[in-house]
Amino acid sequence: MENNTRNQTNGASKKVPDDIRGGSAGRESAEHAADRDDRNHGISPANTSDARNDTVWHGIDANKALEVLETSRKGISESEAGRRLSVFGPNALSSVAKMPKWKLFLVQFKSPLIAVLVVCGIITIALDHLIDAAAIFLVLLLNAIIGYYQESKADRAVDALASLSSPTCRVIRGGRRLEIEAADLVPGDIVLLESGDRVPADIRLLDTSRLRVDESMLTGESNDVQKHTEPVEDDASLGDRKCVTFSGTMVTSGRGRGVVVATGADTELGEISSLVNNASGKTPLQQIMQRTERGISIGVIIVAVFVFIAGTIINNDMTNSFLSAVSLVVASMPEALPIVLTVAMALGISRMAKRNAIVRTLPAVETLGSTTVIGSDKTGTLTQNRMTVERLSLGSGESFSTDEVHAGSLEDGTNDGLHAMLKAAALTNEAYRSKTDEGTYNYSGDAVDVAMMRVADDFHALGDEDRKAESKLETAYEPELAYSMTIRQNADGGFTQYVKGAPDKLAMMSQTMDDGHGNEISIDAEAIHGVYETMGRDGLRVIGVASRHIDADKDLTTYRKPRDLHFLGLEGMLDPPRSGVREAIEQCIGAGIEVKMITGDHPTTAAAIGERLGLQQTDNVLTGREMADMRDEVLKARLKETSIAARVSPQDKLRIVEVLQDQGEVVAVTGDGVNDAPALKSASVGIAMGKSGTDVAREASDVVLTDDNFVTLTHAVRQGRVTFKAIRGSAFFLLSTAVAAMIAVGVNVIAEMPLLFLPLQMLWINFVTNGVQDVALGFEPGSGDELDYKPRKNTEGLLSSALWARTALCGLWMAMCILVMFRLEIDQGVDVVSARTMALTLLVLFNFFMSMSARSETVMIFKLNPLRNKFLLIASIVALLIHASAMYIPGVASVLGMAPLALWQWGLCMLIGLSVLVLSEGDKFIRSLLASRGYGARTGMYAAVHQARRKIAGMIRP
Repeated sequence: MENNTRNQTNGASKKVPDDIRGGSAGRESAEHAADRDDRNHGISPANTSDARNDTVWHGIDANKALEVLETSRKGISESEAGRRLSVFGPNALSSVAKMPKWKLFLVQFKSPLIAVLVVCGIITIALDHLIDAAAIFLVLLLNAIIGYYQESKADRAVDALASLSSPTCRVIRGGRRLEIEAADLVPGDIVLLESGDRVPADIRLLDTSRLRVDESMLTGESNDVQKHTEPVEDDASLGDRKCVTFSGTMVTSGRGRGVVVATGADTELGEISSLVNNASGKTPLQQIMQRTERGISIGVIIVAVFVFIAGTIINNDMTNSFLSAVSLVVASMPEALPIVLTVAMALGISRMAKRNAIVRTLPAVETLGSTTVIGSDKTGTLTQNRMTVERLSLGSGESFSTDEVHAGSLEDGTNDGLHAMLKAAALTNEAYRSKTDEGTYNYSGDAVDVAMMRVADDFHALGDEDRKAESKLETAYEPELAYSMTIRQNADGGFTQYVKGAPDKLAMMSQTMDDGHGNEISIDAEAIHGVYETMGRDGLRVIGVASRHIDADKDLTTYRKPRDLHFLGLEGMLDPPRSGVREAIEQCIGAGIEVKMITGDHPTTAAAIGERLGLQQTDNVLTGREMADMRDEVLKARLKETSIAARVSPQDKLRIVEVLQDQGEVVAVTGDGVNDAPALKSASVGIAMGKSGTDVAREASDVVLTDDNFVTLTHAVRQGRVTFKAIRGSAFFLLSTAVAAMIAVGVNVIAEMPLLFLPLQMLWINFVTNGVQDVALGFEPGSGDELDYKPRKNTEGLLSSALWARTALCGLWMAMCILVMFRLEIDQGVDVVSARTMALTLLVLFNFFMSMSARSETVMIFKLNPLRNKFLLIASIVALLIHASAMYIPGVASVLGMAPLALWQWGLCMLIGLSVLVLSEGDKFIRSLLASRGYGARTGMYAAVHQARRKIAGMIRP
């Protein structure tokens, strides 16, 4: 997909009809627009979709926005609101129609394997072989029920997004304040915002008073955003559009007034909803299964048609020829494979749940194991989503970490200065603190204020008398001031002025500073700036703190603007990494998985966190602004050069996922916010945080980490690899048996021998005997080295090339042994039923020994503890007992077309059956031997033949 299609919305420009934004009506003043006669608006649904014009709302003046929307600060009239509502529709998110349950059930029969068996079943009924037909359709019904159950969990991501809409809001219409349903908002409405409100639409701010908004659900930043009314650059990222509030975000403090510029699907939240609706993609396992099913179906149909035609011509018996073809189809179709997949992945789900990873979609279990890239959100996933003071500095003195302060290695003078700084920062503070029943504290409010109050409590910088000191004068933080201030009364009757804010600003207001040892010296602005810049390069958000003593008889109003302060120091804070994440990333890298941080946070902060976490490429951060002008080919190259993408929008994050997938990567995405939902839905596997994550993120994901710990992801990846190894072992077991049966039945017809197997006998083999072993192979535990090798290539199929070769080798051997035994029995005058039973028993024993060899692709059987998979051992023995019992129970034997075998016949079958184990294990041994000598992929029997051919060719050539 090209850049111009992926970034259509990356300017956050919204559209309004020409009739609303201007035209002849637009020549009237905005102040009179609301009172204008309705006939002059000329808004109609017919011209709305054709005449739209892009407006970058955050890039234009507030009054210009009013003019474009043909409204005023008094709002539009009620009649005009109704007219616009008919044009734009309700302020609500659209949803995608869900597939009816009956249709979902029928979809389960779309598989080529199933379609072939359905046709065979119908024709079998026509031939009056009702028992065979009933058995076939019973199997099909079982598979359909399992598939329906897994897919019937409706996706509720859009419903969760819709729940973020505010039910009501306060507006000004026609100069009157009203409370209306948020769904009735239209572009041009004037909305009033205050602390605790959920923003009902995208709003261009007109007036603000200490307005702060939590936009973490959209941007991923843990800090509340201070809003203002001044326009910003047209290409500003979502987190930098300070003059716009977005639908679904929360007002944490202050008040504001603004004009609605986008509603419903046109809002940023609506665009995310659209991305979630449209995001789709099949997992690697689903793609592999589709290729495998298609290949098996085509091959089996070709062989079955050949058998039917050849049998009809040679034997002149269409009915038996068709039954032979049906037997071949039933024998060759791995009908049990869907059950094996379901069981193996369900077992993986159970194991992952014990490790705090809840899997919502079955294929995600295996997909985790094949993941090549993890695109992780920063806030709340790699970090704690909690601002924490990391470093402290007393002006010109060196900075030190809070851990060093905890260690108690500082001089007394330094401690005094620190306590003064921490106390000043905690008292110039709007955070709230409440004590719990356990004696700990809960904090709420602005993230910076909370961090400063928490660190003051950690070091006991405030006494009870300090907290009780009455504030006589306050100045709240405003961007244009760059500081906040409070004056509090002391116990001696005097006052202390406490100020915190931008370090350079406070340095200009100060006369003296602390030298780091409890001594007062003249202010050194350059030294303060140097420490400030050093902290900033480390990704810290730095706040300066200062104070001043004021005598009791002074007029406090003259101190409203701080001056002549004593600079106390700097506090540098950061959202710190989660414990164990660095080690988890190292494990991922060791397993061949690249970890990329994709965040809406500032590039410097993201780079600092990335370096702490041990990401591989942190000095070349990709930004959303860069991406806007990049073609996909350039972006692909940039993604290879960096492990961090910062200041990205939801659209940017989705594009990164798609570009990586276009390169053949299997991408897992982690996240917890609404902004992560499109990428979570589109990724090969989406992983949401269970504790801090939003409902939107959880519903869009495939896996939920209940402990919000990135470390848990490494355990899930390992289990995903264990699961695929188990699936691969089961598939090898099934397909080798299928190859043997297909060759045996096909050659049997051409050789003009009696019918080798009945269709019902093939179903008996597939579901009663080796069907139990298939499932048991899914319980094979991991060997513990799953994270020591790279993910398998996405071009690799359900079986590796080595296993395909082994499947052909063992399948051919088993078919040859079955045919020879059957022919010898017939030639010796043994009745067809007994000969058929002996051939069937040999196939059962072949399955028994193949299941033991299928436990591992590379490890020899004598190195595998048989008790590590007790279920397989028991299942294999039970399968033999079931088969043996069936031939000695008259009623069952008659239905299945079997006869009892003598002891010597059992012994002969056992001896021949053991030969396939020797063959399979011999292939393992030769492959491992040649691989150890550097022959690479050309190993095993194939490699031996290849090497022999080369030597012979060398001797023949002159």
